[in-house]
Amino acid sequence: MIAYLTDVEGRWDKLVSFATGNPHVSLVDGELRLAEGVTFVFGGDAIDRGAQGRRFVSLLLAARRRYGERVVLLAGNRDLNKLRLVAELGGRPHRRAPATSTRAQLLRWTLEHTMGAGRAFEFRAAELGAAGAPADDEAVVDSYLADLAPGGELREYLHASRLGFRAGATLFLHGGVTGENFLQTPLGPARDVESWLALLEQFYRQQLAVFDAGQRPDALIAYQAQGPDKLNQGSVVYARPTDERGNPHLPPLAVVERLVANGIHRVVVGHTPSGDCPAILRDGAFELVLADNSYGRVERGSQVAFTDDTTHVRALTQLDGGREANVVFSVQREQASALGRRDRDTGQLVKARLESGDYLLFRGMAAYQVEQLASSPEVLSGRPLVVARDAE
Repeated sequence: MIAYLTDVEGRWDKLVSFATGNPHVSLVDGELRLAEGVTFVFGGDAIDRGAQGRRFVSLLLAARRRYGERVVLLAGNRDLNKLRLVAELGGRPHRRAPATSTRAQLLRWTLEHTMGAGRAFEFRAAELGAAGAPADDEAVVDSYLADLAPGGELREYLHASRLGFRAGATLFLHGGVTGENFLQTPLGPARDVESWLALLEQFYRQQLAVFDAGQRPDALIAYQAQGPDKLNQGSVVYARPTDERGNPHLPPLAVVERLVANGIHRVVVGHTPSGDCPAILRDGAFELVLADNSYGRVERGSQVAFTDDTTHVRALTQLDGGREANVVFSVQREQASALGRRDRDTGQLVKARLESGDYLLFRGMAAYQVEQLASSPEVLSGRPLVVARDAE
């Protein structure tokens, strides 16, 4: 069994809700405990949007030391982009950075304007503070640099992480699989999924070695960053499997067919928010799971677990009108279901199954709004459902 959590982003409450009542992973005296035979995969983005980022990184490292290969860590863009700070706070600021008189002013600007972390400085000050009083600005700057110095825990976390992980029929990535990044790496193309992951790992280790040598790992920084159009579909770290309104879609058919031919029947990703519970998209024997619920109406740590043949989800969603509903379902590969398909006429994704037996219909709207409705299986049976495919 594989238990999965992603995009905690420094919010301890998300970890607590993930672990509470979870049969596979528990939180005991501030430590992560795995049930016998369970592997835990963290999908990346450990810090930035909560006041327990350092604490969470410490927890992940402690779990890794305790369980070894049964704890798998992926590097997210919020984790990797901090590699820039050593150079940028050391005299080589971002090209768009304004003139500032202090390191703290520069760090505030950098976090907010180039890392999508507008409140990270204040969250770190709160985490470092004592007796309810935030730490001073210099202590915050020093903490970020200490995290990346030899022996620093964020540095250790990045060394313990990887860019992709395969377990049987399941592929875990932070961002996603696209037509642009499939079998492509900064070191050149790969012939199959195994060599793809191996080349990504080789690239990642080479770039960490550059950083360890005291230089800025520019290739890795570029690989994990968004491009000028706010996308980077060539990167497995930053790719987004949604349209501009946040509607999830499967990769192009040719990519899905190659994945299946390589024995990959499920891809699991974080990074891209898609409502307040995981989104499941399905096409025959293939499944895509998006599990980042950042900025959702209900932002909790969804309980997601996998075997090769079955996906298990327990989460909470808030329907239009404000009513909360439990998401509880297990679905087997190739099981006949409306789940994971899209209404051809309305664009609504049959996203999940509610504990009531109804389906959750999801649609991204303008201005980052979403539509979340419940529909009975009887009503869905009369609607034209199609595969939620990327435009090709």
